[in-house]
Amino acid sequence: MGLTRPPAATMRAVRMTAWGEEPAYGTVERPVPRGAEVVVRVAATGLCHSDLHIADGPAGALPYRLPFTLGHEVAGEISALGPDAGGRTTGERVVVYGPWGCGECDRCAAGRDNYCDRRGELDWHGAGLGRDGGMAEYVRVPSARYLVPIGDLPAEQAAPLSDAGLTSYHAVVGVRGALGEGTTAVVVGVGGLGHLAVQILRATTPSRVLAVDIRESALALAHRSGAHFATLAQEDTARVLRARTGGVGADAVLDFAGTNASLELATGVLRPGGELSVVGSGGGRLTVRKPGALPPGCRLSLPFWGTRAELAEVVALARSGALHVETERFPLSAAAEAFGRLRRGQVRGRAVLVPG
Repeated sequence: MGLTRPPAATMRAVRMTAWGEEPAYGTVERPVPRGAEVVVRVAATGLCHSDLHIADGPAGALPYRLPFTLGHEVAGEISALGPDAGGRTTGERVVVYGPWGCGECDRCAAGRDNYCDRRGELDWHGAGLGRDGGMAEYVRVPSARYLVPIGDLPAEQAAPLSDAGLTSYHAVVGVRGALGEGTTAVVVGVGGLGHLAVQILRATTPSRVLAVDIRESALALAHRSGAHFATLAQEDTARVLRARTGGVGADAVLDFAGTNASLELATGVLRPGGELSVVGSGGGRLTVRKPGALPPGCRLSLPFWGTRAELAEVVALARSGALHVETERFPLSAAAEAFGRLRRGQVRGRAVLVPG
């Protein structure tokens, strides 16, 4: 009599199965680690606009191969180690560094997978971005080097740090040299990333922090996050913000919207020689011309995610009490509701999915 293979363990997951269709909530095989891989039992997964871009994107817009599980902001507990995995132990509470690169180039070796030299050749961008991610009960991680310990930090706080916190931190690090005593920073868009950027600016720079959004509720969030001043985006907002800087303009502007309107505001309030960091992917366009709309001497950056070392620094900030993510909690089975709320701009801070 022939041997039969025992049935594989299964789990629930939210997956992209077809372009142009809503992600599907269903049952898939539970991952088993091979080689240096590690399996993490998921405790919380953040939901962000990148997930919407994937879910709403047409076929061919991204290099990803279907199907795959969504979710790139992941925190949980190590449940299994592959035979070649080292440096971590089962039961350890961790957050997953999401922008997996090729793993072989100099930048990946230095923990800068977000700027992997081969990123343009890959058919994935990281966890939940072409590779199976954390909107599931378990996620398989390629290597233990992508795991950052979180200690006693709650998983629902830790998960959003891996993108919303890390991307904001990386953007602030890029402009921090311009933010000494007596300077002003402007945060445009106070959502999942922007409210953390306000806190990071307050915790790591002496600058005065001004915030802008199109929603009254976001202004309240900006104030709770420590902004010195917050205002609605209107026709005279650039003038209002400039008045708050004594007329000279902001030393740094971090645009978390990236729309035509937000870019126009950003360039309108930026001081000559200032720093403009465009973080949001709202489809806006900025013409770089000399002379042009950009003030003379300014520097423009397009930060993408952050480094592994920076993720550890973000976790340390959160554990110190300097950083708190405002979250709305949804069970994993209610992912469709969370997607809809986020699409309509009705999520306060960061939506977090929790396996039930």
